[in-house]
Amino acid sequence: MNLPNKLTVLRIIIIPFFIFFLMASFIPFGKWVAFALFIIASLTDFFDGLIARKKNLITDFGKFADPLADKLLVCSALICLLALGSLGKFGYILVLVIIGRDFIISGFRLVAAGKGVVIAADMSGKIKTTLQMIMILFIIADLSFLAIPTLVLEIAVLILTVVSLVICIVKNRKVLAETK
Repeated sequence: MNLPNKLTVLRIIIIPFFIFFLMASFIPFGKWVAFALFIIASLTDFFDGLIARKKNLITDFGKFADPLADKLLVCSALICLLALGSLGKFGYILVLVIIGRDFIISGFRLVAAGKGVVIAADMSGKIKTTLQMIMILFIIADLSFLAIPTLVLEIAVLILTVVSLVICIVKNRKVLAETK
């Protein structure tokens, strides 16, 4: 297994520890441990892609596992933040749209894989994931005194999530075409 794929696996391994510390209110500074773990996991996302492209270590496993690890990290964080009551007024809508988009894209990738096509994350998906991670860090850090910027981030994430879904489907619409 190459280094980028190891970083992706590391990101997946970090997730349960992140969840534990985020949800364990009985642990002093647990939220800050979760914050640090989320930063580390987010950085593995950045570096696995950078190394894979720079050293030409792109694999089908990486194309599949990297976006899956991102989805697991972001969705786990959002579900925990929703349970903690840390998301804004439309937190449920935000979480449902993000998880719904991820299910649709995952299903789309399964259909593509069945046809021998691997759909890697495109730039809009990468920007969406980065913005989601930034938003999550803002919320974990409880920057409530920045209510308007946090709300703006949430709205931007919501819009970009939908836009990236549309871009991915339109860009790969041939995968959905029936072949006889």
